[in-house]
Amino acid sequence: MKRILAVMLAVVALGVLAFSAEKIKAGFIYVGPIGDYGWSHAHDVARRIVDEKFDWLETIYVEAVPEGEVETYIDQLVRQGCNVIFTTSFGFMDGTLAAAERYPNVIFAHCSGFKRNANMATYMADFYQVYYINGLIAGALTKTGKIGYVAAFPIPEVKRHINAFTIGVREVNPKAEVHVRWIYEWFNPAAAKEATEALIAEGCDVFAFTEDSPTVVQVAAEKGLPSFGHYSPMYDFAPDYVVSGQLVHWEKIYEDFLVKIYNGFYTTKNLAHVDYWWLLSQGAVEVGAKPGMVINPKYEAALKNYVINHPAFGKISVYELVFIRLNQMADPGITFDPFQGPVYDRKGRLVVPEGMWMSYDALITMEWAVEGVVGPWPGEP
Repeated sequence: MKRILAVMLAVVALGVLAFSAEKIKAGFIYVGPIGDYGWSHAHDVARRIVDEKFDWLETIYVEAVPEGEVETYIDQLVRQGCNVIFTTSFGFMDGTLAAAERYPNVIFAHCSGFKRNANMATYMADFYQVYYINGLIAGALTKTGKIGYVAAFPIPEVKRHINAFTIGVREVNPKAEVHVRWIYEWFNPAAAKEATEALIAEGCDVFAFTEDSPTVVQVAAEKGLPSFGHYSPMYDFAPDYVVSGQLVHWEKIYEDFLVKIYNGFYTTKNLAHVDYWWLLSQGAVEVGAKPGMVINPKYEAALKNYVINHPAFGKISVYELVFIRLNQMADPGITFDPFQGPVYDRKGRLVVPEGMWMSYDALITMEWAVEGVVGPWPGEP
């Protein structure tokens, strides 16, 4: 009797059903279609990986959900028996929090946000380190000194990535500029095409982007211009012109989070301070045109021949610099950060003093534009 009472008290202390004794049914809510080949596609690839890996896990998903309607879809997933729900867009944040408060016995995790609850964690596999590496390469490849960036929404995440990219560009090419065009859509191939063509008309000859399709890659390739893939491996869309890119491994986070729920470590009572911020050193992101290809071999010679006089390393090729920086950031004992001071914004204000690194809070709330960014910047202080 004492043993039974002890078990009952332990379950009560957890404040949840004994997840480890039942099957987890996880629902995923995507802002775009899973065929976008960008953000939502990458999340769904990860969903399928963990679904296949664990026999105690069942997953379902809803795609192309408008950000203002996320609560309606959460209600549907709860009615379908989901006891864990992942919402995968910054604009889902407030709706997810409201739902978490309505459904205290369901575990929630919101991607890219900062609001949490006892039963709601946050998570992010962030690309700012990878964008910086891509920027080093872009700075060496531009001939006009103008690099185009097709951007989705002017939120801190996207601004952080553009800034890191620009810091990399100017580390190897101090006079180069990153020209930004906002399209105010996560997935809109027509708008991405129009923005890319406009940037080409301005003289941009290398491209990066935040839009969930390979459109920018394809439009740039039609003009014989190099680009960097985004979220999913885009090498096959333009093998001669995709130089590198940002690859994500959401499955690393999903596996860790779900296993901890299954084992009873995460409950509906202890998630208020659970925030995954996984980078290169955790294996959540990867630099590459496709997995295992950091740099497209077609561009290796150009990068090896582009030699700079670096303040820390002396005469060095950009090719060598890429791998030095990559190793510094991928090592668990990270010894370099792209926002290592001194860093100035484009209005000349010192935002990161010499010898300092930006805090996590400063990174996720970034609004300013770094030196070298050209174009409108909504919310710029």
